[in-house]
This record gives sequence, C-alpha cells and structure tokens, in this order.
Amino acid sequence: MKLGTSSPLSHKTPQEWADKHKSLGLSAVNFHLTCEDDEREIDEYVRCAGSAGLTIAEVGIWRNTLDPDEDKRKEAVRYAIGQLELADRIGARCCVNILGSRGPRWDGAYKDNYSEETYKMGIKTIREIIDAVNPVNTFFTIEPMPWMLPDGPDEYQKLLEAVDRDRFAVHMDVFNWMTSARRYFYNEEFIDECFSKLGSLVKSCHLKDVKMEDDYTVFFRETHPGDGGVSIAHLIKTALSYDADMTFIVEHLDTDEEYIRSVRYVQGLWEGLQKKG
Repeated sequence: MKLGTSSPLSHKTPQEWADKHKSLGLSAVNFHLTCEDDEREIDEYVRCAGSAGLTIAEVGIWRNTLDPDEDKRKEAVRYAIGQLELADRIGARCCVNILGSRGPRWDGAYKDNYSEETYKMGIKTIREIIDAVNPVNTFFTIEPMPWMLPDGPDEYQKLLEAVDRDRFAVHMDVFNWMTSARRYFYNEEFIDECFSKLGSLVKSCHLKDVKMEDDYTVFFRETHPGDGGVSIAHLIKTALSYDADMTFIVEHLDTDEEYIRSVRYVQGLWEGLQKKG
C-alpha cells in the first residue's frame, strides 16, 4: 500500500517536504504545484520525491470544465489541459477532476448536472482534454461525486465506454458514493461491486470516512477515517487485490495534526491486515 495525504503538510523546501512525508512512513504524495508554477521548482520537488521513494499519486485540476459561463469554462479547460500535461511530464499515476456542475458552485448539486446535454458535454470535454495532450505516462480520471455523474459504478462504466480513450481511467472515492442507507450499511458489498466493475482501471483512491446521522431524513457526514461506518480495511484489501501499488490519499482535513492522526489510524489498519495475511 502506498499511503499519502492531499495536503503538502507544512514545509519550507522541497527537500523538507519529501523528508517529512518519508519520516511519517508515507510512500505517496499529491503534487501541490501546478502547471502555472516555475518549472525549476517543479523539477526540484519531483527530484526530491524520487530520491525519497515517494510515488506521485495525483495531480488535481479542481476546476469546473462545464461552467455555464462560457469564458470561465474555456479557462477551466485550458487549465485542465495544462495540469494533464504536468501530470504526464512528472509521471503521476493520474490527473483528476470532477465531471463538472451546471451552476455557480464549481462542484455544486444542480438538477442540470444530470441532463443529457450535460452528459454529452462532459464526454466531449474529457475527449478534448485528453486529445490535446495525448498522455503516455499518466491517466486522466474523474473523481465520483454524490450529486453529479458518474454517481455509481455502472454510470462510470458507461462514461468510460462513451469517452473511448485509452488514457481515460478511474479515480475511486467510494465515500462520495455513500448516498443511500443501503450502500452505507452494505458498504463492503458495494466496494466489491465497484472494484469488480472498475478495479482494473483504478489509478488512485481517496481515504476518509462517512457517518450516517441518526436523524431525518437521511443525512451523511464526511469524517475522519475510523469515525464513520465504512470499512476502510475492506477497501484497502480489495483495492490492493487489483493493484499492489495502489495509492491511497487521506483528504479533507484542516491541520497537519489531523492528517497525522488519520495517517496513524490507516497505518494501524494496514499493519493489522498484514498480520492476518
């Protein structure tokens, strides 16, 4: 297992960045620099990561390439192409974005997110980004979200087939797909379903947790690994059965201390799995 965090953690130099991750027993990192940063600085971070044996798991885009404002949409696509070029240049396992939203919030929940027009626009945009770069060292991926497509493994399969590009693969965040009580209570079975349908194409996984609150109607809250009801151990074991070098990225925490706490929890799970064989 290659564990990392979505945070670069506090540091002053590329070497300190790499050393800090290595000292925490981490073997994966997200690349926090962008295509708009100085190339020499980028190269130094990549060099330090390589020297420390750190796999660059993900280059994030996190822009709305389906923005209803056409000028903003074009700028987001331009940036996405730049980020995919960066991911390919540094050999990241994947470059990741969401499909996009059709409202003012870049990752928001809107009825039009599910329209046929939006779906076709999403397919066309993914093709445009991949074809502009023709990556050979990385993959373009879409992170699942709770309120936009693809909102399940079957929908992701259909999207893969529709885009029809060899360098389009899967970013797995099963926690974002915990959108029903059935999926939540039977999360191990749902994890099995996700990987049986998509596992061979999964390039990186997010790690967090989800807790279903005891209140009406149905309310899910994202939380620290171990504080919710999703079997993280089962996710790790299942993902590794498809790729022994799978990267797992702890995300959405606020401080270094919170990240370290969650890292230690996941490392404990991993040690337990190894002892069980």
